[in-house]
Amino acid sequence: MKMKFRTFVIAVGMLLTLPGIARADEGMWLLNLIGKNYADMQKAGFKLTPEDIYSINQNCIKDAIVGLGNDGQPFWHFCTGEIISDQGLISTNHHCGYGKLQEHSTVAHDYLRDGFWAYSKDQELPNPGLTASVLVRIEDVTEQVKAVLSDDMSEADREKAISEISDKIAKKAKEKDGDKYDASVRSMFNGNQFFLFVHLIYKDVRLVGAPPSSMGKFGGDTDNWMWPRHTCDFSLFRIYTAPDGSPAPYSENNVPLRPKHHLPVSIKGIQDGDFAMVMGFPGTTDRFITSYGLEETMNITNKLVYEIRTVKINVLREQMAASQETRIKYASKYASCSNYWKNAHEANIALKKLNTMQVKRDIEKDYTNWARGKDAKYGQALNRIKQGYADRAIYQEASQYLVEGLLTGPELAWRGYRTGRNLIAIAERYGDDPDQRDQLYNQFKTIMATFYKDYDEATEKKLIAAMYAYTFDNIDPRFCPQFLTNAYKKYKGDWNKYANDLVDHSIFRNKETFDKFMQKPNVKAIAKDPVYQVGEAIYEAYIEVNSNVPQESADNLERGIRDFVDGILQMNEGKKFLCPDANSTIRLTYGNVKAYDPRDAVSYSYYTTLTGVMEKENPNSSEFEVPARLKELYAAKDFGRYANAKGELPTCFITTNDITGGNSGSPVMDAEGNLIGLAFDGNSEAMSGDIDFEENLQRCICLDARYMLFVIDKFAGARNLIEEMTIVK
Repeated sequence: MKMKFRTFVIAVGMLLTLPGIARADEGMWLLNLIGKNYADMQKAGFKLTPEDIYSINQNCIKDAIVGLGNDGQPFWHFCTGEIISDQGLISTNHHCGYGKLQEHSTVAHDYLRDGFWAYSKDQELPNPGLTASVLVRIEDVTEQVKAVLSDDMSEADREKAISEISDKIAKKAKEKDGDKYDASVRSMFNGNQFFLFVHLIYKDVRLVGAPPSSMGKFGGDTDNWMWPRHTCDFSLFRIYTAPDGSPAPYSENNVPLRPKHHLPVSIKGIQDGDFAMVMGFPGTTDRFITSYGLEETMNITNKLVYEIRTVKINVLREQMAASQETRIKYASKYASCSNYWKNAHEANIALKKLNTMQVKRDIEKDYTNWARGKDAKYGQALNRIKQGYADRAIYQEASQYLVEGLLTGPELAWRGYRTGRNLIAIAERYGDDPDQRDQLYNQFKTIMATFYKDYDEATEKKLIAAMYAYTFDNIDPRFCPQFLTNAYKKYKGDWNKYANDLVDHSIFRNKETFDKFMQKPNVKAIAKDPVYQVGEAIYEAYIEVNSNVPQESADNLERGIRDFVDGILQMNEGKKFLCPDANSTIRLTYGNVKAYDPRDAVSYSYYTTLTGVMEKENPNSSEFEVPARLKELYAAKDFGRYANAKGELPTCFITTNDITGGNSGSPVMDAEGNLIGLAFDGNSEAMSGDIDFEENLQRCICLDARYMLFVIDKFAGARNLIEEMTIVK
């Protein structure tokens, strides 16, 4: 039996070493349930109340936390920010704002290299498509959803029923709260619980400031996921609203947001053991994953992501080093590619070192013992999961090669196919309406102009040659697209010649050839275009591979994982409260500032200073450059009120907070809810954290708020920004 391909995410992870034993500082907690953790938070040093964090009746900390996203994807957040003034100023990570810095940069105004600062609001730069979500309320709607479900439903029928009732619940919420709000029902614990989230989503978010990349990305790939760290990882934006305070698209008439709450910024300093909490929008964790899912993650997903992206990264490094223009164009793409590239590699190292596979098998053994005598679905769950992963293994591997090597490695074929397909559809549908047709054509000219802004023809040819060759050499021949085989034979293995011919004969070759074609568009020419045809072949190969996964495999996984997680919840009922996996909904995690010993005879302090920046400086490495202005301030010890009691300027610190992707830019707050730092990374020794939290090693790497303020004040001289913040001692 074959399945109709559909995309789904299996986010299943394990919170426990053994069922019933939760570990210190672990958990990304739902805000409306934080009262269940209140006693533990107080023991860790928390001095506020649960209502100070989350309340629908009074202003609270949740009102100052924003999820950064893209218009059209309102409930998925790529980073977090926090409001730090009563004028809508928000801070987030430099790498979260990196794409916007890149979009605004030119060779003449290289904000990536030089940084950017708005010394008045009229200098702030708009960012079409960037959104900032602020949570209004959360509601448990599990009973409403489960009322339309039954165990004898097929997975497809269950999914349809959930979608329909979720839409009704969200629609009713919007009718109750008003059209300016957005609402969505999100699944927790793999379909065992459901919560309604209501947000205000602001669509006018402007760039305010950022240090040069030599500071914001200090350490580059070498220091990524590592401690000690000295990266000045922050950027500043501002939310604007309509004059009445409601969310509105960009307009010159918009005004800065007047938030319900903003975070005071503390310069008091931190000590080892101090309470620390993080609020943000973590992306995904897999804590309930079984040994069978872990095997796929390690041996297929992580392994192939690292191996295939290595090819891409080597090409980009060479091309970017040779040209400033190319460096600017590909800076954001490279950063995005390399981040997960290193993450995948370090995660596998940590998972092996920490023997996570055996941890999962021990959990499954305890689960099997518990399931005896229970409803048959619990006893069948692990077998369903095992069979589901086994049935899709060869297809999952092929899919990775097609996605990483062909679809998202080089860009032109996939972009050309999507654009060409749309142009053909427009011509067919609006052939008798030239005004409507030309209006839509012009929209795609604008879209492609944006694409070509960050595209280099020579770089694309090298990517095509390198990545198509690698895919051809390594993918299972059963799934190799025919066009690769044909190209290999025709060009006798000369992939560079193939890439040159492919691109040179395409209307999508560059902006000039595309614009010329659009003067007199011809759908027959599109269908015959070699880049269009390759993009179509790649897409069809991808669909074919995923369509061949047996439907039973998908059903086994969805049903088996849901029942397994349900069983784990029952096993722990009355014990430690469990936390659902992250899914880009707002969460809180609490812990402490804490040093650690990563390995024998090595001890790491809980903070770093500007001295470490100077010690790491290497003029021969683009990863460790230090701006002259920063060296001048260091030499003069001109740290102002941002120095610690020893006269040092702290740069970064570490805590035991439980974070993952999406938490980037999240506020790190003290026991009174003051901002003490920005979360920006995890440590390599515990890169298994999305799957198995390791309490002795796992650390959240944070930018110290004092370093951020020092850079804004002393380095950039942006006193206008300092003066609008609430800075507390």
